[in-house]
Amino acid sequence: MKTVPVQDAVGMVLCHDMTKIVPGETKGPVFRKGHIIAEEDIRTLLEIGKEHIYVLDMEKGCIHENEAAQRIANAAVGPHITLSDVSEGRINFIAEPGLLDVNVEALHRINSIEEVVLATLHTGQQVTETRPVAGTRVVPLVIDEEKIRRVEAICAEYDYVVGIRPFRRLSVGLVTTGSEVYHGRIKDKFGPVIRKKFSNLGSEVMGQTLTSDDPSMTRDAILAFIAGGAEMVVVTGGMSVDPDDQTPTAIRATGADVVTYGSPTFPGVMFMVADLNGVPILGLPGCVMYYRASVFDLIVPRILAGEKVTREDIVSLGHGGFCATCEVCRYPICPFGK
Repeated sequence: MKTVPVQDAVGMVLCHDMTKIVPGETKGPVFRKGHIIAEEDIRTLLEIGKEHIYVLDMEKGCIHENEAAQRIANAAVGPHITLSDVSEGRINFIAEPGLLDVNVEALHRINSIEEVVLATLHTGQQVTETRPVAGTRVVPLVIDEEKIRRVEAICAEYDYVVGIRPFRRLSVGLVTTGSEVYHGRIKDKFGPVIRKKFSNLGSEVMGQTLTSDDPSMTRDAILAFIAGGAEMVVVTGGMSVDPDDQTPTAIRATGADVVTYGSPTFPGVMFMVADLNGVPILGLPGCVMYYRASVFDLIVPRILAGEKVTREDIVSLGHGGFCATCEVCRYPICPFGK
């Protein structure tokens, strides 16, 4: 590359976007790559601090930042992701709703190549509306093409680097335990919360059954939902250590295999995951009702995306499983569960 004073650049073609930054207001290209500089552009260029422009003399084996970004993005992109246009040398990965699936091993290998950048949100994060989840570009204006070939070779070893696993639409049975609700002494507040959470994830609560603290009654309600076609059953209430809290006993009585009772998450310690012939049964602690983000939001999206949750998966939640209880909750854009 060589530099040319802007006053001498009239008629020349810009080889990269020119960015204008107004602190607290805007940041973006004021002139795009390919723009032919006119006399009236000189003042604007000087105002954004550009007293010189680059003129490219591309050496053999080098490619422009825009082409490099396009090739990296095309190699790394996975299912249910679309790519943005190139802007200032950068391409964003736009995700559809689902569970973000990042191949972290491949990501590390790509970013180990000097001057190559691919950044993502944390893998396993729920995406409930179309949004950017990753971006790529290269550091210099031109880059050795061999580096991009190395990126493409790494990506070819995997199905994809950044993708989305869509949420399955499941029919969910809801069993609410507790004699105080069953006998009408208090109004159930768990049901509306659970219905909204599943609706946001694309699934539907097919029905709700109230049961007393009798574990056989709760067991029968769970089995009735499964016999009626439920693809998941969640049981609310009765998950603590009080003598009347019999939900874990009821879930075990169905014959389900218990994956875990207890989770290293705050909120969500008294959480139970079980499986009955492929149908997940979840015991939800009371915190799910009044915390915006809890163990529910860490595990249920993974199940809806087709994962079979293991004891090891639950154990791994301990690192990052402590909610900071921020004054304004921004989950899932936060450290909880990461």
